[in-house]
Amino acid sequence: MKINTASAAISFAKKLEEDSAKFYEDLSRKYIKDVDVLLSFAKENRKNIVQVERAYYEVITDAIEACFAFNINPDDYAFKTELAEGASYSDVLEKAVEMEEKIIKFYSDAAEQSQSLMADVPRAFQMVAKKRDKRRAMLKSLLGKEA
Repeated sequence: MKINTASAAISFAKKLEEDSAKFYEDLSRKYIKDVDVLLSFAKENRKNIVQVERAYYEVITDAIEACFAFNINPDDYAFKTELAEGASYSDVLEKAVEMEEKIIKFYSDAAEQSQSLMADVPRAFQMVAKKRDKRRAMLKSLLGKEA
């Protein structure tokens, strides 16, 4: 089912943030050496939810919500958080990088699609995409340590 409204886009963003937070929390229990980094990612995810929801609730009106600002297929941004049995830390980090890339793409696409109707929500989406891009770079650097 496609996402067409701001409300649906915000709900989907929240789901992406919650799912990836759980992924990082699970990893933090398994990979103690990077527990601080992984838990900081999960904490930041929860802040992202607040940031996006706050921007949405500050500007939402019936006029905006009634408009179909989005044409987003959630399947394009889907990721799995289950890990293969015996996955190496490098495999896990690669999976995390792939997940971040999908989430960044969602936020970037959502920001672009909503640009003409609102200002605060696309800006919040862009800010989260930039944060997650920095996270992706950090994960890649952790991956580099493993090589």
